Parts: sequence; structure tokens; C-alpha cells
Amino acid sequence: MPGIDEPDYDSGVVKKFMYVNRKAPFGTIYALEVLEMVLISAAFEQDVHLAFVDDGVYQIKKGQDTKGIGMKSFLPTYRALEGYDIEKLYVEKESLEERGLTADDLVVPVEVIDRAAMAELIDSMDVVLSG
Repeated sequence: MPGIDEPDYDSGVVKKFMYVNRKAPFGTIYALEVLEMVLISAAFEQDVHLAFVDDGVYQIKKGQDTKGIGMKSFLPTYRALEGYDIEKLYVEKESLEERGLTADDLVVPVEVIDRAAMAELIDSMDVVLSG
């Protein structure tokens, strides 16, 4: 009998998810795990945002060569995010400056915002996950 104890998968509830990338791309599993969560959220048609702060800015830095550490680079996956309708990428201005980087050093288009604006953006999210 339809309607009895069936979950409502078509309710259209969309949550704003923020994934905060704080770790360098290699040496831990954090960067890859966050990227996988981002793709899963997008598959469920959630409103996905990515923030890169601290050493997390290195995750999207151009010119990474992982041959020397024997790992496959997942940098190309960031280039493919647009195909998953993931276009809300933010980088903390101070994190870039502290590392001598600019938006031109990054492999994907981002919105560079200052620390205060990043805090406000994070506060506006329904779900915040950090890695």
C-alpha cells in the first residue's frame, strides 16, 4: 500500500553543505576523503560549497607532481567538479598570502574572500564538515 511507512525521497529538501579543506593534499587521507564526500553530496543534489584554508590551499595548487611520492594525483578531480554542478569554491585570502600564493596559482576558479567573510559564509551553512 503506497504511502505507509515509505520514506519521502522526493521531498526536495536541500541542505547547504560546506566542506572545509584545511590539510595539505598528501601525507594524510583528509584531502581525498573530503573530496569523496563532496562528490557524494553532489550526487544527492545538495547545495555543495568548498572552502580551502590553511594548508588546504595546496590541494588546488597548479603544478603538483606526485611521482616522487608514489601517489596518484587527485588534482584532476577538482577540475571535473563543475561537471557535477559544484561551482562554489572559496579560498581564504590570508591563507593564500601566508603561503605566497595568488588565485592565479590555483587550478580551478575560486572566489577569494577574507577570513571574516569566510567565517560568515561557514556560519550560514546547514552542515559543515572539515578535513
